[in-house]
Amino acid sequence: MMAFAKVPAEMGWYSLRVISGKEKKTKETILYEAEEQNLTDDIGEILVPSENVVEMREGKKRVRNRVFFPGYVLINLNLTKEVRYLVENVPGVMSFVGPKGEPSPLRDAEVNRILGAVEGKDDREVLARQFKVSDPVKVIDGPFLDFSGFIDEVNEDKQKVKVTVSIFGRPTPVELDYLQIELEK
Repeated sequence: MMAFAKVPAEMGWYSLRVISGKEKKTKETILYEAEEQNLTDDIGEILVPSENVVEMREGKKRVRNRVFFPGYVLINLNLTKEVRYLVENVPGVMSFVGPKGEPSPLRDAEVNRILGAVEGKDDREVLARQFKVSDPVKVIDGPFLDFSGFIDEVNEDKQKVKVTVSIFGRPTPVELDYLQIELEK
């Protein structure tokens, strides 16, 4: 039997349907299996786009990682028979995204949009709940603890709000961090 030289194929981005909640484990398993089967040259980057979300629970700040696209993993690979077989047989992978489960590469515009969104969220924590102007809020931390007021301004980039509170019977604007307030019920 004659051995043929491997012709380098072009890498492309593909989307995989995976079991929701198992995206990161699936990524690790694909990388492990690729190394075991000497296919690491055919598998580039594997992305599980996510962001850190800050929540206040019982007065404590908690950070959890939230996946942008639950149940999906993006993978940059050379789609050879061996690589496809490896990826489709990893526990947690349901199928490639495409017509009738056939792998369909993502368009460059889609990939750039997703990668841009991921880069924009790197190392930034996002608060789980969003505030809007005129929301009634109660201050739960800092020097204005237990004051109530209404939101006048919201700065989502800095995650700060301007709240008008009544100090000695006078309306006073105060700048507070998202974590220092909660919606009043």
